[in-house]
Amino acid sequence: MVRRNTPPGSQSSLREANRARLVESLKRHGRLTQVELAGSTGLSPATVSNIVKELTASGLLHTSITSRSGRRATLVSLARQLGLVAGVHYSSRQLHIAIADATRNVVSQTSLPLPLDHRHDAELDRLSLLLSDMMESLGGTVNDLLAVGLALPAPIDPRTGMVSTPGLLRGWEGVDVAASLTARIGRPVFADSEANLGGLAEAREGTGRSAASSVFIRVGHSISAGLIVGGDLFRGGNGKAGQIGHVTIDENGPVCRCSNRGCLETFAAGPALLSLFPPNSGMLRLSDLIQAAEAGDGRSHRVIADAGRHIGIAVASLCNLFDPELIVVGGELAQAGEILMAPMRHSLERTALSSAMGLPEIVGASFGEWAETRGAIAVALDHVTVDAESLPVSA
Repeated sequence: MVRRNTPPGSQSSLREANRARLVESLKRHGRLTQVELAGSTGLSPATVSNIVKELTASGLLHTSITSRSGRRATLVSLARQLGLVAGVHYSSRQLHIAIADATRNVVSQTSLPLPLDHRHDAELDRLSLLLSDMMESLGGTVNDLLAVGLALPAPIDPRTGMVSTPGLLRGWEGVDVAASLTARIGRPVFADSEANLGGLAEAREGTGRSAASSVFIRVGHSISAGLIVGGDLFRGGNGKAGQIGHVTIDENGPVCRCSNRGCLETFAAGPALLSLFPPNSGMLRLSDLIQAAEAGDGRSHRVIADAGRHIGIAVASLCNLFDPELIVVGGELAQAGEILMAPMRHSLERTALSSAMGLPEIVGASFGEWAETRGAIAVALDHVTVDAESLPVSA
């Protein structure tokens, strides 16, 4: 579409800016009532109502009637027919893929196991085929995707698109992963760390939605954190913010994959926990450990609880530095629930600075193993251009 040039400061440019602000708020938050839209955009209820009517008539928005707190309200979302986006999450051992419409409604999803030493070239080739197959099953092609969000188990430098720290994701280093996938499928791709995108999903539409600042602690085969400030991700200068898995617990401890000694991951991440059991014990995956603990196996319970205590100490330091309102725990080990989180709370209470408002609450992620994929969907939608400005302006 060709945009008109409207003089800055004119009534037309103000209307365009207001419409763009409303559309961006829906991209960010999903479905909102008109009252919530007024709050999130700073526009008056009358202005919101007029814009919603206009953009609904043009096919850009969809409205429905809902009941909030016992009152009828108009729920507003982007129209589903605007197109589809994909969210992809590579964890250390699992691949999750979901395709969603502009309202974040997932229309197709799948998950597959990954080899422990997976590499970018083979995996991106396979992902290209999987995306193509999934889109064909929906009656389209991969060219119909508006954008793809990609979550990886390592920090990503936003300036280069590459893994920002050597040793954390071997087989994926020195590669602009988003650009490499774009070259394969011809669609725009946006990559970030799994902790960041898990945190984004929980902050926007999950457990952390009501908190202005929160921390998403992802505990699985690696440990990392996504930091949310004012509803936005804080990535740091090189994308390495939140790498609490590499906080030193014991400077004389085991050598970590990052080449330092005694990092939190060497005491509380999946490989360290599973290595505590003999090879013939059947403890091959974290799910085996969690099932044994839930079934009453004392040793498995103690291993997870000890991991929780170690993680809680690192989280306490993070709270002293960052002062979040809420801590959300996700990742494979989070499926252990209170076996993991109760010791985390105890360590937090024992080592974090107290305040008049109390310590932040520790809760489980609302999206479970799909949190990072939903965050990837969100970041894909963030980069979709919804051209409200190109629509006719009412007189």
